Amino acid sequence: MSEVGGAGRARAAVARLSEAVGERRQRLGTAMGEARRQRRLLLVVVCVALLLDNMLYMVIVPIIPDYIATMRGGGATAGPSAPPGGNGSGGGNRSLLSARYPPATGGNEDVQIGVLFASKAMLQLLVNPLSGTLIDRVGYETPLLAGLAVMFLSTATFAFAENYATLFAARSLQGLGSAFADTAGIALIADRYPEEPARSRALGTALACISFGSLAAPPFGGVLYEFAGKRVPFLVLACVCLLDGLLLLALAPPGAAAARANMPVGTPIHRLMIDPYIAVVAGALATCNIPLAFLEPTIANWMKDSMGASEWEVGLTWLPAFFPHVLGVYVTVRLAAAYPHLQWFYGALGMAIIGASSCLVPACRNFGQVIVPLCGICFGIALVDTALLPTLAFLVDVRHVSVYGSVYAIADISYSVAYALGPIVAGQIVHTMGFAQLNLGMGLANVLYAPVLLLLRNVCQMKPSHSERNILLEEGPKGLYDTIKMEERKGMGKSLHTADGMEENGVDSYRRDLAGVSEDSSDYEYS
Repeated sequence: MSEVGGAGRARAAVARLSEAVGERRQRLGTAMGEARRQRRLLLVVVCVALLLDNMLYMVIVPIIPDYIATMRGGGATAGPSAPPGGNGSGGGNRSLLSARYPPATGGNEDVQIGVLFASKAMLQLLVNPLSGTLIDRVGYETPLLAGLAVMFLSTATFAFAENYATLFAARSLQGLGSAFADTAGIALIADRYPEEPARSRALGTALACISFGSLAAPPFGGVLYEFAGKRVPFLVLACVCLLDGLLLLALAPPGAAAARANMPVGTPIHRLMIDPYIAVVAGALATCNIPLAFLEPTIANWMKDSMGASEWEVGLTWLPAFFPHVLGVYVTVRLAAAYPHLQWFYGALGMAIIGASSCLVPACRNFGQVIVPLCGICFGIALVDTALLPTLAFLVDVRHVSVYGSVYAIADISYSVAYALGPIVAGQIVHTMGFAQLNLGMGLANVLYAPVLLLLRNVCQMKPSHSERNILLEEGPKGLYDTIKMEERKGMGKSLHTADGMEENGVDSYRRDLAGVSEDSSDYEYS
């Protein structure tokens, strides 16, 4: 009788244990699903932030020259006081798709426009070392929210600016906001998508949004400026920026950031800068963007002088390049998923395409011909960016601490160098040396830099360093969310081993399952 009672109690204990394990597994699965949904929404927030930043960067292209002339009294009233569909300076004849960095009416205005366009990248270049360090300290969400707030303020300032000094302040404010929003956004994607190829797909989506924002902004700004007034384009962008910030606030309220206090401190930015592999990637990002940054302010005048291009042709010059850029992102993501060890080759191939395309631009004699090399440049930039941005995160994972603020601040510095020099230096080079020499120099620089990426060919074989984060992981999970992240690293949803009948053995099996996380786990994040 006692044996029967003992067997019954054993079966009851097994049933309770199975029920407890099933409940915990259900909680784990539910929480993992919520984490995946949250990171998808955060990806949307980051993509919208990058889209807004690049739209604001380029939306002023068809507006500013006429705007500055109006404020100086060089033209009739523009914007809200002008009748719909035109303005006193000949709005009916002015193209809605004005050229990038159109020529101003006087030399002083030309300098003012160049400095205005470069001021954003210049301030971004100065602030990025500080913003990267801050992001590593406080996490990604709060700096991203702060960057969106500053961008909102900058956009509103543009809408109500009445003099050049206010325009300059608004443009500089945008650089300050971009230094936080862009860097924190890209770093957040790398942090929330630690596994490949999901990380490359997410970063590729962000790059597509950057491209779309840059190429769609001039016609967007020109049409609204022509028919609704100068304030409307900026007010529309300000409203979208506000909504994006509110969504981020709902997903990651400031109080939730306190949990990141246990996150390890990232590698200082000065140490990352002297890492030879990171330096190679940063140099490639800067070099491949120089043709785009230097052609934007110079190609309009060259097309008018060399081929007699009309206003609509000049305005549409860059629009077709959006499609090969998106194609380049898609192709690189698919190739990286199939052959991840060839990321360096995709970057080198992209730089070779950029170099060849840059050299072909001066040989073009009509609008249809010039579209081809410009599409090649944008396709090559897509290859380089999509291949090397995930490589930066991987290098931090295996050689440093998996905190990404500083490393993507370095990437942002690389972009800012090109776009700070472009509006100021490119025109001087064309004036002193010629447009053909400018393009040949840029093409040669890209072709010569491509073999340097051979230094990255063995990166995929690197093993993770025994960093502070690995030490933390050896202590075992401290809560449900840590357990979720470990399980995601093991196989994105691999189920736990169930108990075989005894509670002690079940607990030991569960602990052994968690202990099997590999040392290269780099997504130890808190929410």
